Amino acid sequence: MNKIKLKDWDTSRFLKDEEDIQYYLEAVFKDGTAEEIAEALGNVAKARQAMSKIAKNAKVNNNSLYRSLSKDGAPLFKTVNSAVNALGFRLSIIPVQKKQKSMSTTKKNKKQPVVAQG
Repeated sequence: MNKIKLKDWDTSRFLKDEEDIQYYLEAVFKDGTAEEIAEALGNVAKARQAMSKIAKNAKVNNNSLYRSLSKDGAPLFKTVNSAVNALGFRLSIIPVQKKQKSMSTTKKNKKQPVVAQG
């Protein structure tokens, strides 16, 4: 019986252009865990071959940065911010959209004005 040999998935190989990178980072920052965000930054840095530049900006050595920006890494916020900036992005804060109440719920809770007909 032949065994199937699988290779490790390397997301960085599939980030072909700036649009791919932007959508990828937006999705991970929106819905990802801290570990997934660190790994995504590492994937983008590898795709752009920018690890040395980021390491220099973050004032860490390359090996430390590779470990920090991996799925098992736990980078400091300073490292994350330096990586984001070195990759040509910036962090920003936007409010989370609150779920709107349905119209039926709103109508139940508010008295409707009485309209005179005549």
